Amino acid sequence: MIEYIRGELTELTPTMAVIETGGVGYALCISLNTFSAIQGKKEVRLYVHEAIVTGGRDDSYTLYGFSSKQERDLYRLLITVSGVGANTARMILSASSPAELCNIIANGDERMLKSVKGIGLKTAQRIIIDLRDKIMSLGIAEEMHVDGQPSAMVNSSVKDEAVQALTMLGFSPAPSAKVVISILKEQPTLPVEQVIKLALKQIK
Repeated sequence: MIEYIRGELTELTPTMAVIETGGVGYALCISLNTFSAIQGKKEVRLYVHEAIVTGGRDDSYTLYGFSSKQERDLYRLLITVSGVGANTARMILSASSPAELCNIIANGDERMLKSVKGIGLKTAQRIIIDLRDKIMSLGIAEEMHVDGQPSAMVNSSVKDEAVQALTMLGFSPAPSAKVVISILKEQPTLPVEQVIKLALKQIK
């Protein structure tokens, strides 16, 4: 599994980025958010989602690239919703920033989701019903209040590393993320190993 690709950005369009590393050029499908984030840069790192389609006449292997783990997490959640395919999920992420999309879903804003091409009322409602609790429990939207205003930020790299470690130890990602975020909000400068130790005492 490819976690991320880092290298020289050799080609860039609003929907595609080509990153060369180790003599290989990787073409990744991207959103407008990622396009804006990497535009003008020579060296980039994109987090990867691999989509493998088999069983038909034309098997395919497609790489999707994201400038942040948060955007990739949202993409992976969106494609679990019935009626939301890869391109539709990418369009949703192109229409709003990850933080804005979290806020739209958390507030049940059907109108904003319906404004995206290809999203009807039923699909918008399904996205909200299926994902509202998940984005909150997974900590994807931890930096947003329900009114859309940013709250105290947590160190996302420490949070991600701690949650990943706890998951590997056998704990579920959602409760792990909640505990880790709570710890980092109270003690934002803690190193990851201390966060994990505290979390092990608090996770039920």
